[in-house]
Amino acid sequence: MVSFSLSFPATVWALDGFGPWTATGVRGLLAGLLAALCLRLARVPVPAREHWPALLTVAGGCVVGFPLLTTLALRVSTTAHSAVVVGLLPLATAVFSSALTGRRPSRAFWAAAGTGALAVLVFTLHHSGGLPALGDLYLFAALLVCAAGYAQGGRLAAHMPGWQVIGWGVVAALPVSALVTALALPVEPVHPSGRALAGMAYVAAVSQFGGFVVWYRGMAVVGVPRASQLQLAQPLLTIGWAVLLMGERLSPLAPLTALVVLACIAVTQRART
Repeated sequence: MVSFSLSFPATVWALDGFGPWTATGVRGLLAGLLAALCLRLARVPVPAREHWPALLTVAGGCVVGFPLLTTLALRVSTTAHSAVVVGLLPLATAVFSSALTGRRPSRAFWAAAGTGALAVLVFTLHHSGGLPALGDLYLFAALLVCAAGYAQGGRLAAHMPGWQVIGWGVVAALPVSALVTALALPVEPVHPSGRALAGMAYVAAVSQFGGFVVWYRGMAVVGVPRASQLQLAQPLLTIGWAVLLMGERLSPLAPLTALVVLACIAVTQRART
């Protein structure tokens, strides 16, 4: 969660030197090559056929869909605002996981998760004048595809190590990442400043690969629903990074919303799942 909390600031830095499509393609390409090297050195066998539908969901949701949609959103929305909107991701992940596994968390869990999601929706509508803005639509679509990837990846992490789940996910997305990179580079201008390269290195090595290694491992240990709600704290951390690293000015409602969401986390972690 801490690793992911820096993803939005790092993406904004990457956008200083790369277009949104180029940034998405390059981060997936670099992460895929890094994962392929790790899998090769560890001599990991190719996953069984029955695992590939879940791995392709991870690839489509977490490696291609979420990075592209959030990158497009960050071109028209602030880091802090985007972070709070994506606070809906834990609820969406819990819903997807419940549908996949048939497990039903307690009413207290759903009440707390729903309250956190409602706080995020109120913040979003207040900040955008009552109607979702274009950036919000990108973010809502991003959290849906990412939730599917989280739920499938967390479920699969019970059958194979978490690092292999995301490793095969980014490797499976390599053809798409390479194609997007090849098509975007000649069209979008590239100005590889130190800040842009640092942002790109972070989102490729950590946001797209390293962070998922421990994230999927944690989901396998404590369960997808409970683990997903820990990510409700991510908006609070990202807001802090936005202020400290990017000098953004906050809406007065942003810290309050983040604190409400943080309180909901405490309830979900104690509720029966």
